[in-house]
This record gives sequence, C-alpha cells and structure tokens, in this order.
Amino acid sequence: MKHGTRIACTAALLLTLTTAPAATAADAGPTHVDGQLPSGATYMMDVPTTWNGTVLLFSHGYNAGPANPAQDAPDAATKTLLLQQGYALIGSSYATTGWAVTDAVPDQMATLEAFTTRFGQASRTLAWGRSYGGLVTTAIAERHPDAIDGSLSMCGLVHGGVANWNNTLDPVFALKTLLGSDVPLVNLPSQQAATDAANTLTAKVDSAQSTTEGRARIALAAALHNIPVWNATTQTRPAATDWDAQQANQYDAVKGLLKIAAFNRRQEAEARAGGNMSWNTGIDYARLLGKSSVRKEVTALYKKAGLSLTKDLAALNRAPRIKADQNAVSWMSSTSSFTGKLAKPQLSIHTIGDPLVPVQTESALRRAVTAAGSGPLLRQAYVDNAGHCTFSTAEQLAALHTLEDRLTTGHWQGTDPASLNARATAADPTTPTRYVSYRPTPYLRPYDLAHPADRR
Repeated sequence: MKHGTRIACTAALLLTLTTAPAATAADAGPTHVDGQLPSGATYMMDVPTTWNGTVLLFSHGYNAGPANPAQDAPDAATKTLLLQQGYALIGSSYATTGWAVTDAVPDQMATLEAFTTRFGQASRTLAWGRSYGGLVTTAIAERHPDAIDGSLSMCGLVHGGVANWNNTLDPVFALKTLLGSDVPLVNLPSQQAATDAANTLTAKVDSAQSTTEGRARIALAAALHNIPVWNATTQTRPAATDWDAQQANQYDAVKGLLKIAAFNRRQEAEARAGGNMSWNTGIDYARLLGKSSVRKEVTALYKKAGLSLTKDLAALNRAPRIKADQNAVSWMSSTSSFTGKLAKPQLSIHTIGDPLVPVQTESALRRAVTAAGSGPLLRQAYVDNAGHCTFSTAEQLAALHTLEDRLTTGHWQGTDPASLNARATAADPTTPTRYVSYRPTPYLRPYDLAHPADRR
C-alpha cells in the first residue's frame, strides 16, 4: 500500500546509520542497521537478504531506564524465525524512558520513514507490540492508520492510561485503609518518596499475610485489580475452591504491584502529567467487588477469618477519597486513552493469568471499539498461561499470521482456539500452543474517549 501519512521532516534530516559488515555469498545473512533519530531515540533494523515485502514495526514495553536500547522483536527466538521467513524487523528505543507515549509514537513513525527511505516502500506494514508497547501500537493504529495495514497488540495496556492508573489506585487504597497506613498514594514528589511508600506498604502486607484476617484483606485488594489466582509460571495452578492457595499466589502478585507500578511508575507518570491523574471519588467498592473475577474467593476467605466483608467494604466507602488533578487527567486522556476508532484490522491477544495488565483490559478495549462502531475490525484471542506476556514463539507467530490472513482475504478467519493452535504448531512445533476459549469479565474501572460519561 502507498502510505499517505509520513513524518514530513524526517527525510530531510540526517540520520546516523551503522550497517553491519557486508556478508560474503557463503554466509549471507540479514542486513542490520543501527541509527539515531533527531529526537535522540535510537533504532534498529534487520532486513533479510530475501525480503518478503512485509515490515514489522515493533513497539517495546515499559522501560524504567537508565539503559534505553532499541528493540525490533519481542524475543530472540521469534526474531530468528521471522527473519528466516523473510520479514523485515524495525523498532526504536523511544526518546525517553517511562510513560513515554508522546515520544514513542512519533519515534516509531520516524523509524518507519527511515526504513522506507533506505530500503524502499513495503508492500505491507504491520504495527505490533507487547505490554506498554501494546498501548503504543494501539495509539499508532488510531492516529496513523494510513501508515500501517494492521496491528497486533500482545498483553497490551489496551484499556488506556486513565483506566490503568484508576485501577492501579484501588488495590493500594484498600491496603492502606484496611491494614492501617499513612503512606501517600498520589502526588509523590520523587522516586525516593515512591520507593519509601512502596516499602512501607509492602511491610504492612508481609505482616498481614501471617494472619487469616490479613490474608482476607489482601485478597480483597487483589480482587479490586482483578489479580488472577494463578499469575506466575512458577506457581502451581490452584484448584477452583482452594482459597488459601489462590490467595498465596495473589500475595506475591500484590507485592509485585506495589514494587513496580503502584508507586515508582506512578510517580514518573505523574511527573509527565503534571499531577495526579486518577481518582476514587464516587466509587462504590462493594459494587466494584461484585464485578470482580475473584469475588467468590474473597467471600470465602472473609468467612474463614470470621471477618465482616460488609463492614470492611463500608470502611472503604467511608474513607477519605482521592481527587484527581483535572489538568493531569486531561493530559493522560489526550495522550494515552483511546477513541476505539479503528480504520485497519487489529488482533489483540492476552494470557488469562496476567497479574500486571489483567486480561480484563481486553473487555475495556472491546467496550471502546464497539461504542465507536469498529467492532468488525477487532478480534481478540486468549492464551491459557500465567504471567505477563508469557507467550510462546509459536503463539506469537500464529497471531501474526492470522492478522496477515485477514489482510489478504479481507475477512477474519481462523481466530478460534483450534485454528490458532494448529497455526502455532505449524509455525513452531518446538514451543507450546495454548489458545483457549475465554471471555474476560468486565474491566472494573473503564475509561475511554468513546464514552462521554467516562470524562470528568
């Protein structure tokens, strides 16, 4: 396709290029290019000797820094197979680390322009990305549809920025209120303050885990984030009513949330937004728990502990609420939330046991896309595995090839688990194939630009 949207100034700017030494005929391999964009971001390109005409623009996940390398594939094994199949792979580092969507989208588009200048127009361009890179990919799909033919989000933050930070607030608010702590949850002045708050609340969680009452309250906090009861590949998958084993698995994930996103990443995002971009004013936590995927576990653990769940939920609803800075909400909304309007096909895949970006984010994406009238362009598929972005090479290639078929035929086909697994096995018989029929419960705190009532 001929792309109408380009970064106009890029072709006129000098880009720093370093190309791998030329290979001999006997050992000919992909051409590797490293370069730097005017923004300061670096990029990398790998182009096979026999290029099939398709370029894959890869958006990497959240990078806290200070190292900030470019990446053009999700992992080495997948990269090797894609190059063997003739795909050109490209991707940038983003000019800054952290919640860098305002840098990431233009840097990725400039990387695509640099590729076209050097290697020529691709016959097909696919945007794809993992985790935070799924948010970047979806932003590219909405804002630059003329530059791509389709998109693939894997374990992505497809619910958008405002929804993400609201849903990250709820579990820590519950922990602070029910376990008794005075740590600040928002308006964190520095990374050190964020670390201190995370350590303080983590210590409270560690202490609470030693009592039945504390474990029930940790489970409640986990439920407000839809943290699954099987969420790491190192865990044993618990039985459907083994409430204690389920909570033990969630305990590790709750601590991970405190150590990763709830404080340090929030502080960095707040600094970009110019204030606190999340709130819980007007939230009924009893109603929120009623929609959680793990509410039965919470009820059972409260009963076992002899605690009143009704009283604890009332305590949450009485606790002083957190108000958002409206300018910060506006910034996060305009840069990192979605309209749901797709002009090109998008496939989104997710593991069902993701503790960091819960699978319910897919419900939020579906909600936005449906409201915007783009439902026929979206398909979603689910992998039966625990952990964040724990896809096999086979599963990733199957998703990519399914998207390609949609572009070739003009119709979605083979998006059912059996077809995806068969395609995955054919693509790489050495790694697992675990697509399953699955329907996630609703996302607990949705926010998108297709629903005016979400805005405040």
